[in-house]
Amino acid sequence: MRTPRLARRLIAPLSVLLAGTGLPAWAQSLQELYDAARVYDAAYLSTKAAAQAAELRAAQADALLRPSAALAGSASMGLGDAPRVGTRDTNALGATISGKYPLINRATAPTIEQSRKAVQLTQADLEAVEQDLIVRLSQAYFDVLAAQDALTTTRASKVAITEQLASAKRNFEVGTATITDTREAQARFDLATAQEIAAENDLRTKRIALDQVVGRGNVSPRGLVKAATLPAPQPADAETWASQADSGHPSVRKARLGLDVARLETEKARAAESFTLDAVGSVGSTHFGGKGATLPGQNTSTSVGLQLNWPLYTGGATQNRIKETLALEDKSRNDLDAARRAVTQATRQAFFGVQSGLAQVKALEAAESSSQLALEATQLGYKVGVRVNLDVLNAQTQLFQTRRDLAKARYDVILGGLKLRLASGQLKPVDVAAVNALLER
Repeated sequence: MRTPRLARRLIAPLSVLLAGTGLPAWAQSLQELYDAARVYDAAYLSTKAAAQAAELRAAQADALLRPSAALAGSASMGLGDAPRVGTRDTNALGATISGKYPLINRATAPTIEQSRKAVQLTQADLEAVEQDLIVRLSQAYFDVLAAQDALTTTRASKVAITEQLASAKRNFEVGTATITDTREAQARFDLATAQEIAAENDLRTKRIALDQVVGRGNVSPRGLVKAATLPAPQPADAETWASQADSGHPSVRKARLGLDVARLETEKARAAESFTLDAVGSVGSTHFGGKGATLPGQNTSTSVGLQLNWPLYTGGATQNRIKETLALEDKSRNDLDAARRAVTQATRQAFFGVQSGLAQVKALEAAESSSQLALEATQLGYKVGVRVNLDVLNAQTQLFQTRRDLAKARYDVILGGLKLRLASGQLKPVDVAAVNALLER
């Protein structure tokens, strides 16, 4: 029993310390933050609620095929003066139940179909917002990692410059170097200090942006595995991706559904020229009483029949409505063409962006190795006197900049893969798990 008590005594002060410093107790994965964002992001939750409302509206439209009934009641009291009799009054209390069953209405079927199309539209909206949430979260996530890497390389560069500054001062004191070396190293040190301050502020800003997406504070994302193999786009053909985007992208689906809805609206407008036929019926009862009622009692009535409604002349409203819906059909058709073209172009650009990013990563990996060898050779030359201090400073700057650019390029490739799937309309929550597998445990 002593061990748990001792553990609690050690953990409690540590928790207080972490809370006081504002630092997270552990790093969060992309999957964990995505799960948090799904229950926090206002845009996603708003679209999800709209999708639920569309389903309920569709259920309301189904009622057009079903019978309806209503209850109406009335109560009245009459007062009056009758000659030779004096004041007399009559009371009446009645209730009627009426029902209606639609038999023929050409507008009913397209109205119900429109409501179902509306459900599909909101589902496409929800899918698009969810895809956008994945990209926004991933962008904010890797922006923080890139800012952390930039700060790390800036500080490492500052340490290296500090060592070179100390070396220049020592060489100047013993007379083997000029004051120029010291001043050059001091200038680089001052610049590195300014860059460190800027990198710290950039990291702070990126963290705030990530916190805003997931609704948490002091989020610390897990880093990318150094030996992680960056996935190449599959299939490795831009036209295949563009073809998939044309059939599956939410914006293209929405445009197609919009055209379908416009056609149904034309069908409804033409249905207004036709007649409607309903079966109607009612049952009513009225009770009479009072001093003035000559025959107190109750009257009951029942009726069943057909009700026909056929507009003969509407002042041109129906014909103009049909012309309006036909024009809106043309608009929806052009909107579909525009959506398909935009999606195809964006998909191709995203595909070539990922390919370019992969090539850039390979080039920067080679540049990092070359810069490391160049720095070692320059440092050796500086020691034997064939290189000057400025050469060492330049070689150090080149190496650290290359490392920073390489880390950023790796993140950009991963983001590019997600944006490619977004552009083609294929981005799914399972893709978050695939990226999450590339992160440290």
